This record gives sequence, C-alpha cells and structure tokens, in this order.
Amino acid sequence: MVGVTHVAIIGGGPGGYEAALVAARLGAEVTVVERDGLGGSTVLTDCVPSKTLIATSDVLTEVAGSAELGVQLPSAVRADLAAVNRRVLGLAGAQSRDIAARLAASGVRTIDGRARLDGPGRVQVETSSGSETVTADAVLVATGAHPRVIGTAQPDGERILTWEQVYALQEIPEHMVVVGSGVTGAEFASAYNGLGSRVTLVSSRDRVLPGEDADAADTIEEVFRSRGMTVLGHSRMDSVTRSGDTVVVTLTDGRVVEGSHCLLALGSIPNTADLGLAESGVLLDDGGFVKVDRVSRTSVPGVYAAGDCTGVLMLASVAAQQGRIAMAHLLGDAVHPLDLQQVSSNIFTSPEIATVGLSQRAIDDSGLQADVAMLPLTANPRAKMQGLHEGFVKLFSRRGTGTVIGGVVVGPKASELIHVVSLAVSATLTVDQVANAFTVYPSLSGSVAEAARRLHRPS
Repeated sequence: MVGVTHVAIIGGGPGGYEAALVAARLGAEVTVVERDGLGGSTVLTDCVPSKTLIATSDVLTEVAGSAELGVQLPSAVRADLAAVNRRVLGLAGAQSRDIAARLAASGVRTIDGRARLDGPGRVQVETSSGSETVTADAVLVATGAHPRVIGTAQPDGERILTWEQVYALQEIPEHMVVVGSGVTGAEFASAYNGLGSRVTLVSSRDRVLPGEDADAADTIEEVFRSRGMTVLGHSRMDSVTRSGDTVVVTLTDGRVVEGSHCLLALGSIPNTADLGLAESGVLLDDGGFVKVDRVSRTSVPGVYAAGDCTGVLMLASVAAQQGRIAMAHLLGDAVHPLDLQQVSSNIFTSPEIATVGLSQRAIDDSGLQADVAMLPLTANPRAKMQGLHEGFVKLFSRRGTGTVIGGVVVGPKASELIHVVSLAVSATLTVDQVANAFTVYPSLSGSVAEAARRLHRPS
C-alpha cells in the first residue's frame, strides 16, 4: 500500500508482535496496544505455561518407564507442583519481557491499555493514566480468545478451573476431572496423569481427540487407559458444582463424577466484543470471529486481523504467520497467502501427535486418489533402545505422482520429527526424494524414510 507510514496493532500476542516486527523491518512506524502483557495469552496463560508444565510431566513419565532400561531409582519420584508452577510463570514472564525488548529494539512503540477501533485508521486507547487516540494508516486486530465457560459450570479459580487458572495450584490434585476431550483437554489430562493425579476425562464424543487422525486418537486413548486414566466417552457435562474440597460433575444422563478439582476445557471465545468492530463495518461470523481472507484482510479496507480472533486455525504459529502476511500485503512486500494445507501442528500429549498437510479425512472427503504407508515405532531400532511401545509414522502420497501430501507422527518429540514431513509437503517432494535422503542410523527419523520407501511405485 503506497504511502503507509503508521500501523496500529491491537493485541501483543504472536499475531500482533510478529506483525509489528515485520512492519518495523519494512520501514513503518508501529504502535502496539496490549492490555494484559506482551506475548498475550499464548505466552502468559496458555501455550508457553501449559507446555512448560507438560515438560515436567514428560520427565516423570520417562522416569516411570526407566526400570525397563535398567535404571534403579532409590525412591518414588514426585513433582513439587508449587515449584513447577513458579517455574512456569517465571518462564512466561521472562518470555514476555524478551518480546518487549525485541519490539523496543525495533523501534516499536507499545502502549499498556485497552484499545477500541473508532472507525478505519483510528484506535481509541484507555490507559491507567487517561485516554489517547492513535491515528494510523492501517490497523491490525490481533486480540486472541479466552476460555469458554457456561452458566452451570462457573470457575472459582481454586477447585473449578479454566486452563488459565491452573498455575495457582500449590499441590498436585488428588483427582482431576477434565471436561472436554479436544486438544486442550487431552493435553492437560495427559499432563496431570503424568504428574501423578488420578484423572477422569469426560468426552462428549465417541473418542478422545475426535477431530484428529483416527489412528492417532485411538493410540492416545489406549495409552491414557493403560496409564490408569478413566475416559468417559459419549458423556456430556451438565453442571459442575463445589462442596468444600470436592467438585461434583453431573452428566446429562444423571451420572455423577466426584473429584478434588475440575478443569474446564470447553473451547474458546474470540476477544472481539466491545472493540468497535461491527460499528466500524468489520464483518464477524456467528461465533464472533473476524472474517478474513488468505492475506488477513477484513471487510474494511485498511483493517486486517490475525490469530485466534479470526478462528482460522487456533495455533500460535498460524497467528504469527497471519500477522506477517498482513504486513507484507499492506506494505508491498512479497506475499504468500496462508495455505492451511501446509500447516504443521502438534498435540503435546504423551506421546505427542504431530500432523501436516492433508488428513485421511480430507483425502476421503475430497475423493483424492492417495496411497498411505503406516509404520509402528515398535519396528524402529532406536525406539526399541529407548523402550518405546506406542506410536507410528504415517505418510500420504498422491497416487500417480508420488508427491507427499500429508503425514502423521505419534511418538516422543513428534513436534520435532514432523518437520521433515512438513518440508516434503511444502516443497512438493516425492516419496522417492524423501526416501533417498540419508537418515542417521539408528534414529526415529529412519521411520519416515522407510514409510516413504514403502510408497515407492516402480516406473
């Protein structure tokens, strides 16, 4: 956009701060308004804290299985949850400060306050010391989302909790009831199970992680049950109440589950209320999410949006990419519109589930002719050495061309292993090209190459 000199960004999470860095690098004057702290919920209350908590849980899970490797422990190993949560919040705060330092070093102005769009190019900001109007050539809305709650299950921050409130806990819950079996619910159920809590997972669907690869979801549910977790399928929560130190989760069929704590993982609501969006002409969908195109434009020229407030794909990596794309488009740099078929994602259960590209469901729904190869990690020599008993590598290739179009990895650090499949998808590599690239022996990545070899079709 010719003549753009000032960009105002509402929200300092991944979508906002990454956009700010790009805009500053491209020569724009940038102002970021953030009400809760730079990094947003991703850094302060969601992704960074939860994955830090999960890291401790993963260590305990590894220790629990170390006897198979010949390791003798003098006594039971247990986490000090108060110390864990202090570390969690300390790391979140440190990362927020790092982001603030990066923005400052890039010449970005930040305002601690609550912003509201007052028509295209005008942002009204309320701060602790008064109000200010920021006039800009373009505005990016990157306000994120917050946990959904319902009237019959109100969090109290002590025993009935959202995922943003669990870091105040000082002791490992005796019995954590997790309501919701999507990504957030599955991750926290896995984490508290690893930390030593008795866990009951309440799922309204037929299986855990209903939106994920069926083989991966089945594997995780089997692991959950084998580790002592109670998984209640086809069980919809009606209400959650507290009686002293006990929480009572009542299901719609009349069954009752009692625990010491309840974690509500009921989805997210976009932070788009009271922002002046509708009044400024910005279109929202029925769920309150901002409607955007593949370069992050809203219905109003000069107003862009990125991240969870758009509901496109609620991942920090997608938010950051949306923000970068928005600034590239706005400021005349090379633009690559968002392609959801190239997004890699990870579920930080134990074991992890990583995916990229087309899923089996998408392939089936589209009628695309594809081949699939799936290898259990139990056949991998490195996995045997590490005592791994669950997990697999699965690759999808387009029939005829052999191009890699998707993949699934279930295993420890799947979030790292998926990158090679992500490269194959983004670069449209063939299974033969993947198979012919050298892998270390022994390594878990060897299973990716082996899956590719099994998809080879003689010419």
